[in-house]
Amino acid sequence: KWILIANIALFVVSLIEPRIILYLGLVPEEVLRHGWIWQLGTYMFLHSGIGHILFNMLGVWMFGVELERIWGTRFFSYYYAVTGLGGGATMLLISLLPFAATAPAYTSVTIGASGALFGLLLAFALYYPERPILIMMIVPVPARIFVMIFGAIAFLNSFQPGRGIADAAHLGGLVTGYIYLQSGRGGMTAELKYRYVKWRMNRLRRKFDVYSGGRSGSGWDRNIH
Repeated sequence: KWILIANIALFVVSLIEPRIILYLGLVPEEVLRHGWIWQLGTYMFLHSGIGHILFNMLGVWMFGVELERIWGTRFFSYYYAVTGLGGGATMLLISLLPFAATAPAYTSVTIGASGALFGLLLAFALYYPERPILIMMIVPVPARIFVMIFGAIAFLNSFQPGRGIADAAHLGGLVTGYIYLQSGRGGMTAELKYRYVKWRMNRLRRKFDVYSGGRSGSGWDRNIH
């Protein structure tokens, strides 16, 4: 909910004062030459138009709600932030490549939550690989196939000159999300085990009732379990 609110609020602010995009959008040149490192995180809360923010926020809502229910708000927030930062870092690295197709990215402004959104999509596909997703709202394909298709598109478009959408950030969100879920404290196996144990504990807890009782005075527990 707060991710949606933050994105919509900054979108309204950017309509009133468009120059905010130059300070909060991701410009690799500004990050490397002037140390504006905050842009690696703030770029994901800005959007270029109604269609841009509508599509991204719809995706965050569609895939994010189920993941937040599984993970809890804290882990979900960490994951969203990490994948968004990963998308920004990827865009930064792509802009340094010695290719004509990637050179314009060095001075271009990248905005949008697509990097984090692709991270959510990757996680959704890992948890629900056979869940159908409609391509162009028409053709149903399993979530795992959907991710493969859009991952391949993002990879190929990363080397296409003149792209208005930072596909490198999309690819970065996917890769960062996969690494985060498969390694370290963010490992998917550990997370699934934690959720299963928590579910079992809650289920066992329902079998016991707590009754008020006992004798007043020190050393006595007034609850009988």
